[in-house]
Amino acid sequence: MIKLNVQDETARLRAVVLGTACSNGPIPTLGEAYDPKSIENIKAGTYPTEKDMVLEMEALNSIFKKYDIKVYRPNIIENYNQIFSRDIAFVVEDKLIISNILPDREKEVEAIQYVIDEVESSKIITTTDDVHFEGGDVMLWNNHIFIGTYKEDDYADIITARTNMKGVNFIKNLFPNKIVKEFDLVKSNTNAKLNALHLDCCFQPVGKNKAIIHKEGFKNEEDYEFLVNLFGIENLFHISADEMYQMFSNVFSISPKVVVSEQNFTRLNTWLRAQGFIVEEVPYAEIGKQEGLLRCSTMPLIRD
Repeated sequence: MIKLNVQDETARLRAVVLGTACSNGPIPTLGEAYDPKSIENIKAGTYPTEKDMVLEMEALNSIFKKYDIKVYRPNIIENYNQIFSRDIAFVVEDKLIISNILPDREKEVEAIQYVIDEVESSKIITTTDDVHFEGGDVMLWNNHIFIGTYKEDDYADIITARTNMKGVNFIKNLFPNKIVKEFDLVKSNTNAKLNALHLDCCFQPVGKNKAIIHKEGFKNEEDYEFLVNLFGIENLFHISADEMYQMFSNVFSISPKVVVSEQNFTRLNTWLRAQGFIVEEVPYAEIGKQEGLLRCSTMPLIRD
C-alpha cells in the first residue's frame, strides 16, 4: 500500500507519478487543442515531437533516480497525450483527490489506476461533475491551501478556466482546519502571454520561505499583495509576462534545498543558486510549448 503524505510543495520527495510522452499521438488539430500556447505552436509548425518530449521526460526521470525517488509512470494509451499528470489527481495530506478532468482526458485517470489501487479506498476522494479543479491550481503551503480559480460568468466558455468556485468550496469543506485562499486568475483562450492556465503558471513557493511570482497573473491586486505580505517582498522572484509564457514559475522541488528547473531559465536559476538552492537543470522547453512544465508533469504521492 502507498501511505500518501503531502503537506507542502517543497518537503523531501519520496514517491511521484511522472507523466509519459510515449505514444503521444499525432499533432492535434486546432479544434483539439486546450490552450493558446499549443494553438500558437500548431499554427507555427513548431509543435513538439514525441521523440524530443520523451528525451526531456527521461532527463527528469534520471534526476528522480539520482535522488532515490520512487517513480510511477502511467500505463501507455496509444496515440494519447499523458504528459501532465498533475491535472488528473493530486494529494493533500493523506488524501488522493481525483479531478473532474476535461471529458476528453478521462482515460488518463484509468492509466494510473494501478497506483490508485495501492491507496486505501477511504483516502480516495471523488466529486460530482459540477465540481471542477485540477492539480495545477492547488498548492499547499504550511497551514494554507492556495487555489487558483476563475470567477466570471463566462467560466464555461473559457477553456483555460479549470477550477471553479464549487471546487474551491469542496476543498474548504474537506480540510476545515486549513486556511483555504483562492486567487482569481487572468485567463485568455487566445493569448498565451495573458493566460495563467493554472496557479502554478504564475506562482510557486520554493524552499522554506521563498516563491516565484508573476504579479499580472492575478486579477485582483489584493491577491498579489496577500502573497507579498505572507512571503515578504524580498523573498519573491518576480517574473515578466514573457518569463511566465516560458513557464518560469513551473519548476519542481525535490526538497527544501533542491529545485529542478529548465536549463534555459538563466535569470531564475542564477537567483535560486544565489539563495543557496541546488538547481538541477533539465531540457524541458519542448514540453513547455503545451503550456505546462515540470510541476505540471509530476504528481507527488509522498513527501517527508
